[in-house]
Amino acid sequence: MGFKKDFLWGGSISAAQIEGAWNEDGKSPVLVDYCTAGSTSARRELWYLNKDGQREHRFWEPVDVLPEGSEYKFFDDLHYTNHVAGDFYHHYKEDLALFAEMGYTTFNTSISWARIYPDGIRGGINKKGVDFYRDLFKTAVELGMDPVITLYKYDEPVSLNIQHGGWSNPKMIDEFVAFAKVCFTEFKEYVNKWMTFNEINIIMPRGDEPKEKARRNLLWMHHQFLAAAKAVIEAHKIDSRLKVGCMICGNLNYPLTPDPLDNIEVYKRFQDFFGYSADVSIRGAYPSYAQRIWREFEFHLNISDEDKEILMKGKSDFLGFSYYASGIVTTHSTDQTDITGGNVLGTIKNPYLQANEWGWQIDPIGFKLFLHIINDRYQVPLFDVENGIGLIENEGEDGICHDTARIDYHREHIKCMKEAVEEGVNLFGYTTWGCIDLVSAGTGQMDKRYGFIYVDMNDAGNGDLHRSKKESFYWYKKVIESNGEDLD
Repeated sequence: MGFKKDFLWGGSISAAQIEGAWNEDGKSPVLVDYCTAGSTSARRELWYLNKDGQREHRFWEPVDVLPEGSEYKFFDDLHYTNHVAGDFYHHYKEDLALFAEMGYTTFNTSISWARIYPDGIRGGINKKGVDFYRDLFKTAVELGMDPVITLYKYDEPVSLNIQHGGWSNPKMIDEFVAFAKVCFTEFKEYVNKWMTFNEINIIMPRGDEPKEKARRNLLWMHHQFLAAAKAVIEAHKIDSRLKVGCMICGNLNYPLTPDPLDNIEVYKRFQDFFGYSADVSIRGAYPSYAQRIWREFEFHLNISDEDKEILMKGKSDFLGFSYYASGIVTTHSTDQTDITGGNVLGTIKNPYLQANEWGWQIDPIGFKLFLHIINDRYQVPLFDVENGIGLIENEGEDGICHDTARIDYHREHIKCMKEAVEEGVNLFGYTTWGCIDLVSAGTGQMDKRYGFIYVDMNDAGNGDLHRSKKESFYWYKKVIESNGEDLD
């Protein structure tokens, strides 16, 4: 019983959130390069010039384009956390050595599209970007890791948004497939497991979404589904040994009351947010309930027979997912003070669960339930790409960050994950988010820390970027050495 001997243990990061070096060696800007940090109660903000030449800002969204006539612009009096981030670009050998010391057998990061194709197809391939990632993956393999690499995490080059107007334009499909082919070809010696779009469902419209924006997002997602499917097809042509999965943001909700309508709402939320994207990616076709979603937002999808064939031929080989927290939904009126903003999706507070400073509710038992639900539904290999907790932390007087709350979080989640595997869930790997401190995707903060390794850098840009091992570093090392048996 327990985890198989070849179970993959490791951690996840992403290019835009950790690398820094935002304009070095040919890389062009991505959207988050124009963003400043938020806080425990606010998302990060995107800054730009409006059509009248006035400075404006608004909350960042994972996939976005500026209002018509606006211009991307940097301002000297603002601090952009992603510009330096954790400076992984210059520290990657040191950081990979630390991952190896923890015993990692896998490692997940994304590839910055803007390092490979800074200006899209028309500008050609940036050799320095290719060389950087080749050495990164080569080093990881030499240190005993079997990398699982993500192609896209909300970071297409801004130049492509300017050229094509964002993902509403099907030309973005060709741009993405060209990028994917370069990666599959150049790095196949070191990487045989890939994921296309990270949390592709994060822009899935919800019930309170303005219909115009909802229709825009559904079209964007359709083009991303096609781009992902075409990438899978190309990967299998390039090398039949390559496995390409999808990555879906996990969600699990409980009903507030025994009212049957609350239970229907729970399943509807699963269909809308998770099932819609996972069904297309794993089953190769839009689910029947897509018609309900499209009617709700008055969206008409012109899907051709060719599109349907591409989606079916380009089904993902495995299902990657994230899981951080659970929520509660209801059809009844509630006191708005009971709402918490965990994981972008607002949810009613659960009195049986604790939460971190950002309102993310800690639910390891929900993790086990979620694993069973998706295992039963999709019957493909599963890979947990992201599971972690953001905390406000500092190094102690002894130079060590004593992050017992992180150890507690992962201990209980791994315990429940082990139970699920013993009960038949087909899970082949687990990578925590993140293995080292980095910029939070939602809030843009360095102060929101996720890693087992402390990075001396804060939201204001103060710090010397030195690395130090947190208490959790030694704990996770022990977990990996025992293949998940020693969780004390």
